[in-house]
Amino acid sequence: MPAPAESPEAKSPSYDLSKFRLKRILSNNSVRKSISLLGTFPDLSETDDAIVVFEKNAYRESDVATEPAAEESPKKPSYFSSDLKVATEFVNNIYGSFQVVPSRDLCGVKSTVIYPATDKHIEKYSICQKYLIRETPELYEKITLPYLKESQFSLEWVYNILEHKQEKERIVFEDNDAETGFILLPDLKWDGRNVENLYLLGIIRKHDIKSLRDLNGSHLNLLRNLRESSKKAIFERYGVNPNQLRMYFHYQPSFYHLHVHINPVRNDAPGIWCEKSHMLDTVINNLELIPDYYQRATLPFVLYEGNKLLDLYEEELSVRKVPELSDKKEKSVETPIKASEEGFSDEESDERQCKRRKLATPEPKETEGTAQACA
Repeated sequence: MPAPAESPEAKSPSYDLSKFRLKRILSNNSVRKSISLLGTFPDLSETDDAIVVFEKNAYRESDVATEPAAEESPKKPSYFSSDLKVATEFVNNIYGSFQVVPSRDLCGVKSTVIYPATDKHIEKYSICQKYLIRETPELYEKITLPYLKESQFSLEWVYNILEHKQEKERIVFEDNDAETGFILLPDLKWDGRNVENLYLLGIIRKHDIKSLRDLNGSHLNLLRNLRESSKKAIFERYGVNPNQLRMYFHYQPSFYHLHVHINPVRNDAPGIWCEKSHMLDTVINNLELIPDYYQRATLPFVLYEGNKLLDLYEEELSVRKVPELSDKKEKSVETPIKASEEGFSDEESDERQCKRRKLATPEPKETEGTAQACA
């Protein structure tokens, strides 16, 4: 890898958001107070798509301060100030509803721009049907890996960070070791200010680890260093207790260069669901027990409608097709009967013996008679 000092500065495009022209809304999340838009920047290109994401900033404790600041300190913006504009909607007994507009310093909206945006970016930010894929090692080698080699996102922006071509000023912590080193910096989802909403990425220096599937026992030192050094750096920089941090990998990840997501456990960050995230502690433990665990495990992940990888899995597994349920009724009755007979002992209670006889009796009339006798 070239030395950072010798790396030329990469040129950054500039976007005039006022010239963005909307094509359609990709998603509108009322819970996260965010909206994703697809459009173009006509002043840059008529054909290249752009994605613009607006997200309301999280509240900070200082924003609701009511005690006057010291005279020598600069006045900080607060919701409870003379700048607050209040419109009353209604007041009913002890309840009141209002529309308020705070000072412009508190009205900021975080914006993320992806330009030019590929089909995969558009798919990622769109609302559509989702399907759960159970990826065996064989399916990974046969379907997933060939697809990734042909169509994964460009990693140039990752290498720009690792080589100090871009975002050098945003680096929170850096370990330069070629085997166990990594860079820690804010994720795009975080505004970089409110610790309550902290969200960091730990990007490893090694270039040959795409995802969980590539990890094995030889990477334990890397993962342990990633865990311990990140916790220490975050505590020293932000004062967050290491035991309050959630550290996890995504599978499938949004880009295929190994990176860990870090945020407080009290923060309901996107992508923390069980079908998406794998705790760093669990990954380390799995590799300590079985060094080639992730070459042998079946890993579930979610694919969105419109994803070409979903089409490849559809050819192999028919994931969009609802399984036939017509013959399930008889089978679902037979299986519990056998399990119940084997599960009861000779010393079981009268009530459980009665249930066993009910389950084991094949004739409808006898079943009814037994049920009445047991009532």
